[in-house]
Amino acid sequence: MPKMVMNLIEASISPTDLGVLLGAGRSLDVLDVRKPPEFREVHLAVARNMPLDRLDPKVVAGERQSRDQPLYVICQSGGRGRQACAMLRTAGVGNVINVEGGTLACVQAGLPVIRGPKAISLERQVRIAAGSLVLLGTALGFFMRPGFLLVCAFVGAGLVFAGITDTCGMGLMLARMPWNRSGSGSSRT
Repeated sequence: MPKMVMNLIEASISPTDLGVLLGAGRSLDVLDVRKPPEFREVHLAVARNMPLDRLDPKVVAGERQSRDQPLYVICQSGGRGRQACAMLRTAGVGNVINVEGGTLACVQAGLPVIRGPKAISLERQVRIAAGSLVLLGTALGFFMRPGFLLVCAFVGAGLVFAGITDTCGMGLMLARMPWNRSGSGSSRT
C-alpha cells in the first residue's frame, strides 16, 4: 500500500506511490496548479488545471466528488503545490496531499502523461518583448527621431523596477495574453 508522509501541516505522496494508486485503477482527484501553457506542455493524464494565481478553494471544494477522497495537488517541482495545499487547507478543504517533486518527478517516474506543444516560458516572453522594444526604440531613435530613445529608457526603468520589487508589469501583461490562458477556470485535457 502506498505511504503518505503526514504531519500537522502538510501531507505528501511520492510519484512512485501515486503511480501505484494509478496502476491499481483508482479514481484520483489530481489538481495541477501550474500556468495553462505549462499544463498544455505536459501533465498527468488524470489531472485538471487550475493555476495557483486563480485558485479558488470554494470552486475546488464544489468540484470534489467526495470530501473523504484525497485531493492530490501537483505543480512543476513541488513549490507551488505546497502553496496551493496551504491555501486549500486554510480555506477548510480537507484531505489535501502534495505530490513530491511535481510533474517533473512524475515524468521521471514514468507515470502516464499527456504531452502537448512546447510552450515558451513567461520569462522568455518578457525577454523577447523587452529586447524587441529596446531594439525598435534604438532603431527608430537613430533613423527617425531621437525621442524614440525614450522607449529604451522606459523599458530599462521597468526592468530595474521589476528587479527591485520582484513584480514585472510586462510579465503580468503577457500572462493575460490569450496564448498564456486557458478558456475556463479549470480544465481537464
